[in-house]
Amino acid sequence: MLYTSTPGFPGDIKLAQKIKDANPKIKIAFVGPHVTVLPEQCLIDAPAIDFVVRKEFDYAVKEFADGHPLEGILGASYRKNGSVAHNADRAQLQDLDSLPHVTDVYHRDLDVRRYNVPFLLNPYVSLYTTRGCPAQCTFCLWPQTTSGHAWRKRSTDDVAREMAKAKEYWPYVKEFFFDDDTFNIQKARTIELCAKLKPLGLTWSCTSRVTTDYETLKAMKEAGCRLMIVGYESGDQQILKNIKKGATIERARQFTKDAHKLGLVIHGDFILGLPGETRETIQNTIAFAKELDVETIQVSVAHAYPGTELYDFAVKNDFMVKGNQMVDAGGHQLAHIEYPGLPADDILQSVHRFYDEYYFRPKAVFRILRKAAFDSNDRKRLYKEAKTFLKVRAMRNKMFKDKDKAKQSASAPPPREPVQV
Repeated sequence: MLYTSTPGFPGDIKLAQKIKDANPKIKIAFVGPHVTVLPEQCLIDAPAIDFVVRKEFDYAVKEFADGHPLEGILGASYRKNGSVAHNADRAQLQDLDSLPHVTDVYHRDLDVRRYNVPFLLNPYVSLYTTRGCPAQCTFCLWPQTTSGHAWRKRSTDDVAREMAKAKEYWPYVKEFFFDDDTFNIQKARTIELCAKLKPLGLTWSCTSRVTTDYETLKAMKEAGCRLMIVGYESGDQQILKNIKKGATIERARQFTKDAHKLGLVIHGDFILGLPGETRETIQNTIAFAKELDVETIQVSVAHAYPGTELYDFAVKNDFMVKGNQMVDAGGHQLAHIEYPGLPADDILQSVHRFYDEYYFRPKAVFRILRKAAFDSNDRKRLYKEAKTFLKVRAMRNKMFKDKDKAKQSASAPPPREPVQV
């Protein structure tokens, strides 16, 4: 079983074919948003795929492994009699407590010390406590394609049991990360869970919306929360309305003040190239990020994934750049949406300018150096990440310079023919 995505699909089918070449009898299933939205096209494009499972795949894959025929597996799409058959959708899983604990699988099969995320403590372990997200953000992939907008939660007792077990499994793990679409979207449940996590003495991080209030943040901090990943997206209120973010600039400011007052660390996510973007709104977002001054940031270009409202909007208005991919050969993001007066290359250049303006401020440099000075493990990680960042930065700067030269050459008048006397 391979979990695939739109930018990763071309590489994933090459891997599937190599697996098939090595073992022709093996059965290969693809799951994930891309095959959920385009199951028939994916099966046509990739003969190595035996079947795909649309949307949630927990029970479908197990049923196939247990010997059930594809014809009886809900959510499956597969080839049959020269065409593609699509079984009826499977109903969303409601009882998340019925699923086995993923930490048991990690403990059995993985050395968690081999995995690293720059803004998390190392080593870390990641898991989920909920599925789905009721927010209506037009760009967000998973609620619109796989997990849905219906918010479903594990019981707080089940989560606490798993975390107690995880603590025993990995006494050396420095942080647990709750990778839910939005971990703390329901105040009562968050406070209830925090009360059960607090006695365990764990350090953990999670996702958060800026609508989370001070009382909830305080309960999280007291229960061991260290960091939150927060989707600010833009510093322009109209863009937030355009993408149906359900949050305001002022609320984002207050949330950030509350979090920092409590000593919570924030990894802020921003997106450039959303509907309504201009050079002015990009600069506003950069200024907004510097005003918030969160500890670390991630800046992405807007990607219109098939199955999302943003994709439909971009296609309908002819904003998709023909032939542009979401990523380059090295997996680095590329812009594939542009607007009148704002070419895709300008959006991508703005991402790199955003990073430069943010991280090369004296305050940000001092924060990074101070962190490296007091932790040798962080020092090694930061050095590695800095090398990677500077390498990609240099590569992209060269790409932009080469494109500028090509444009100048194309627009230059042809040399004049010598005049014969």
